[in-house]
Order: sequence, then structure tokens, then C-alpha cells
Amino acid sequence: MRWLVLFAFVPALAAAETVVATQTIRPQQIITADAVRLDPAQVTGAYAVLDAVIGQEARTAIYPGRAVMRGAVGRPALVDRNQAVELVYAHAGLRIKAEGRSLGRGAAGERIRVMNVDSRTVLFGTISPDGRILVNK
Repeated sequence: MRWLVLFAFVPALAAAETVVATQTIRPQQIITADAVRLDPAQVTGAYAVLDAVIGQEARTAIYPGRAVMRGAVGRPALVDRNQAVELVYAHAGLRIKAEGRSLGRGAAGERIRVMNVDSRTVLFGTISPDGRILVNK
């Protein structure tokens, strides 16, 4: 009888779900709703909510039946490698704009390397939401 009372106070385990690919998702491909589904298994480090994955960009290849892991997707890239970009430096009322070329690929808020086309100087900058590269000191 004691065991019965003890089990009555143990909460039932919630059914965990994992986001799984239904088709091959290539790197740099935007994930659509028909490319993923929920699977009743729990995988550590994998997404558990479809909305967190749909609309994101695959960073690595994800094969059918495999769980979508946290490092495998991210925000869609705004700037591609070798793309012409506008470099902006702003400090204490001074604003300088220059033409540049991206040396990396990234989404808004990420830091990438860029090259000033005129001076061929390589700099680091942060991608702004409008696609410009904000260069720091």
C-alpha cells in the first residue's frame, strides 16, 4: 500500500517531441513547413518546436529522418560571400561611407570580414538589418 501512495505523487512524464527532417535539406536552404515534422522521440540538443525551425536557414545538410539539431540552423543570410556592400563608419558625428566587398557570409548582427574596394584594406564589420556593414574602430 505504501508503494501505491508513493506512485500517486510521482508526476507523469510529458511526451517529448523532436523536429525531424522529412526530406533532404541542403546547406543555405530556407526550411519550409513541408520539410520538417514532429517525431514523438526526444533527442538531446534538437529542436522541439516546429515554429523555431520554419523560416530558418540550414547551416549544414540535414537528411530525412534525422533530428534538426540546434547548431544546424540559423537566421537567413543577408550578405553572401563576394557580394558588393556599403561600408559605414560612424563616430562622434562623423559618418564615412565606402564601397566594399564581403569576404564572408552572414545574417543580421553577425560579424564578417569585408574589404574596402578602394584601399584593399580588410576590416571586420557587423551586418545591419538593411544589409550595410557597420565598421567599428
